[in-house]
Amino acid sequence: MSKKSNPSFIGELIRLGKFRLGVSVVFSSIAGYLLGYTAFSWTQTILLTSGGLLVVAASNAFNQIYEVKQDALMHRTKNRPLPAGTLTIRQAYFSAVIALLLGLILLYSINTMTAFFGGLSVVLYASIYTPLKARTSLAVFIGAFPGAIPYMLGWVAARNDFDIETGTLFAQQFFWQFPHFWAIAWFSFEDYKRAGYNLLPSGAKNRATQTFIVVYTVCMIIVGILPAFGITGDLTLSFQGAALVVVLGSWVLVNAIKLFKSGEDRIARKLMFSSIGYLTGMQLIYVLDRFI
Repeated sequence: MSKKSNPSFIGELIRLGKFRLGVSVVFSSIAGYLLGYTAFSWTQTILLTSGGLLVVAASNAFNQIYEVKQDALMHRTKNRPLPAGTLTIRQAYFSAVIALLLGLILLYSINTMTAFFGGLSVVLYASIYTPLKARTSLAVFIGAFPGAIPYMLGWVAARNDFDIETGTLFAQQFFWQFPHFWAIAWFSFEDYKRAGYNLLPSGAKNRATQTFIVVYTVCMIIVGILPAFGITGDLTLSFQGAALVVVLGSWVLVNAIKLFKSGEDRIARKLMFSSIGYLTGMQLIYVLDRFI
């Protein structure tokens, strides 16, 4: 038999926790830490990385436990461990609880506030966002809150406070999520429909949704360069760095405008990929800007 037809238990747990997504989330946390630290600590960095991965894995596992029936109906999710039957609900639940507890313990060892926001992200994602997905497109707005926590979590780990800097980092990743997830909801509209989901802001692939995407992309760019104007405390950005962020943001905006004009699924995919490039690139620009 092939490995695919006889998967390993550990491998399926990694798939359940969406390890690749977890790495991208932790990347945001590490970027936030590098922006915020006053005395770099490898211990804190390792604790933030490992604790963050475990908490994200727990969130993803709880989400899939709740949505196992819906996942079985969609092409993009039907081969996940639970609908495919390679893990049981009991195994997934037990693993999620253990991952959550271990993750929170590791984050708590950094400071209490880091553990609090890590736990809050799980509660918001698994207990509020996930059940709301089948009821209202406002779930995307709710889901943007836990989705925006990782970037600011790094600063909280470094400084043990919540102020204008953490609020700005939160806002940057908060607004980013709307063009990103609405692009996915656009080209996955029919697949989501099979499971009873409709995550577009107007409820349809229409001009209103396209307008929302463009407007929130502009907001994403504006929030992305606020630190260049000296109004965000210790979180700063040079004008050269801000120019680079605008260039990256313009890449996303061009695709958002193209989607506004054409409404084609292939453009929505380009928008999704450009938004990923924007977030990663923006965070790298901020980190490099601090040290150059």
